[in-house]
Amino acid sequence: MQEKTKKGKVYLVGAGPGDIGLLTVKGLRCLQKADVVVYDFHLNAQILNYIKKDAEFVYAGKRGGHHEMTQDEINNTLVEKALEGKTVCRLKGGDPFVFGRGGEEAEVLTRAGIEFEVVPGISSAVAVPAYAGIPLTHRRYASSFIVLPGNEATTKEKSAIDWDALAKQKGTIVFLMAVKNIGLVSERLIKHGKPGDTPVAVIRWGTRADQKTVISTLEDVSHVVADHEIKPPAVVVIGDVVRLREQLNWYERKPLFGQRILITRAYTEEYEPLEALGAEIIEFPTIEVVPPVSYDELDRAISGIEDYDWIVFTSANGVRFFFNRYFELERDIRDLKGIKICAVGPKTALSISKYGIKVDLVPDAYRAEGLVEAFGGEGRIKGLKILLPRAEVAREVFPEKVRALGGKIDVPVTYRAIRPDRHAKRLQRFLKEGRVTVATFTSGATFNNLCEILKEDVAGLLKDVIIVAIGPVTKKEIEKRGLKVHIMPERATIEAMVDAIIRHFTSGESDHIK
Repeated sequence: MQEKTKKGKVYLVGAGPGDIGLLTVKGLRCLQKADVVVYDFHLNAQILNYIKKDAEFVYAGKRGGHHEMTQDEINNTLVEKALEGKTVCRLKGGDPFVFGRGGEEAEVLTRAGIEFEVVPGISSAVAVPAYAGIPLTHRRYASSFIVLPGNEATTKEKSAIDWDALAKQKGTIVFLMAVKNIGLVSERLIKHGKPGDTPVAVIRWGTRADQKTVISTLEDVSHVVADHEIKPPAVVVIGDVVRLREQLNWYERKPLFGQRILITRAYTEEYEPLEALGAEIIEFPTIEVVPPVSYDELDRAISGIEDYDWIVFTSANGVRFFFNRYFELERDIRDLKGIKICAVGPKTALSISKYGIKVDLVPDAYRAEGLVEAFGGEGRIKGLKILLPRAEVAREVFPEKVRALGGKIDVPVTYRAIRPDRHAKRLQRFLKEGRVTVATFTSGATFNNLCEILKEDVAGLLKDVIIVAIGPVTKKEIEKRGLKVHIMPERATIEAMVDAIIRHFTSGESDHIK
């Protein structure tokens, strides 16, 4: 008799209001171990980059007036996937239990006998006002707050809201999903006694780079919302605490607020200063680093590792893939005794040091002449045997120089950079809507791969975007498509590129192309 499939488990996870940094650590862990992720529209899509590659994505839609899936279909999907023995992450904007219908989903799971867990998220009711500089409670203005839905409740003939009691509320009133009905909300509050000059804030896309805040009064707010074309999603805050915005508006005053910066390689900590200054990072890697097709060349080099005088590492990827294979072949780190190590750049040196290995030489730049000079000049190269573990596609200048000077050098392919299979629909939409302000490219491959992934007129999509390129080779590839490179840092590093972007927006002093 065949054993029944063990039931899976469902995690109802709140993704927060938009800023990816507001996703909880527990929520991230649930996301990373999920076999299936059922997600909504109002999410920062960057969160989806943390899902494991072989996970199944199910888009539920669920935005104002349009649902990709009905709630019943979502419920059935959660049950079906769990009954298949899968770990399911139901990823919801904000908090699952704050107007998120998470309670209904939990009921369905309970009736089906499926284990579930709720991972609370930061609700937009709290986070969005905070990002607009509005505290919901304040000793001088409000000692309480109430959160209400502004969609179906206000359109019912017999509203579930006690408008008379609400109008007398001395604390702060927060409406979610109320923008379409803002006129009705203000009308009913005034009708039941709320003063027409009560301050109101309406915040669209709160905690995101395109956050927009308008301030008005209860009697004028519907006109102000119409004039500024405020559409969902937005949070409405009513009460005297709104008066504090002018003083406490911290987020929208950040020097890089409003900037959406496209990075075409995997996110690393070097990009953090941009986020700290208010920019939003759109991570869209167009290259993926993978092992070589064959390890034959590298294996031969490792088997005779004792014969080399120097090992030259030109990147952190080279270090990682070399040592992964080195230890897979059961070599001992002590076998490197007597071999000198050269690291091109401080980041590469740091990667090497993590293996407990001292770096003997760190030249300033990876140029053939500079490396030769770092080795002691042309007269010191003759007779040296050098190992250069590197990418499949790399420049031949240094190896040719070494051979010309009488040295011996092996250049085994240690890793490859390939174009990942990615969907670009969301990025295309952002580019067409002008929501990407800066695009960064760290190599010609990152740019050319983006062109192939987008499969559109890249010059048209990027014509109004500030383009940043690392190095003249990358710049040349971009210019072939008829685009202008606006910023090129003096040094070919991520840190230098980030610094150049910051200078561009803060002091006007950037590494502009003349």
